[in-house]
Amino acid sequence: MDLFLRTLKAVVIGLIVLAALVFLPAGTLAYWQGWAFIVVFSLSTNAIGVYLALTDPALLERRMKAGPAAETRPAQKIIITLAFIILVLLPVVSAFDHRFGWSQVPAWLSVTGNALVALGLMIDLRVFRENSYGASTIETMEGQTVISTGPYALVRHPMYLGVLVMVLGTPLALGSWWGLLPAACTLPILMLRIRDEETMLRGELEGYEAYARKVRYRLVPGIW
Repeated sequence: MDLFLRTLKAVVIGLIVLAALVFLPAGTLAYWQGWAFIVVFSLSTNAIGVYLALTDPALLERRMKAGPAAETRPAQKIIITLAFIILVLLPVVSAFDHRFGWSQVPAWLSVTGNALVALGLMIDLRVFRENSYGASTIETMEGQTVISTGPYALVRHPMYLGVLVMVLGTPLALGSWWGLLPAACTLPILMLRIRDEETMLRGELEGYEAYARKVRYRLVPGIW
């Protein structure tokens, strides 16, 4: 019950914050792209939350432990701070774009952007189904083993691939080309996070070195 209440509180606060980040800089509620994005994002993230609450509450608990203060590695504290800044800038820049008319995105592309947002989050849901150790922070846990099945057979960090797809879809969903600028900054931040995470995994997780030799690509199949 305590986990349920804390999850519900996080959902409500998150929805309020997201709405503020979208509609305050937009300066209007007459912003259908903003409403559509919030609905798609909220339904997708809540679906993940309900699934974890029913099937893996321990993982849900670990996912709620997030942010710079929760990280134990100094490099990750810096990296996750930068990531949070980018995640705030994504809707804010896109909403300002809508307000001042800096660019125009066709309606069909906004719909496609929402599909990418949902796809990215569903990739993460698939990752959570495969890996019960998928915490929000970079750390190894007692009993943790290398996961090499499902999406982990394609890339070593499929959760970040889901994040990248979602982030790239967000500004399009919100009807903004300019929002792609902060979205593009996500890639180098993810690469820095992955490199530091792999330094830890190679040193602390038995079998990871052999897995890394078997699965060549870290983030995007065929590229990196």
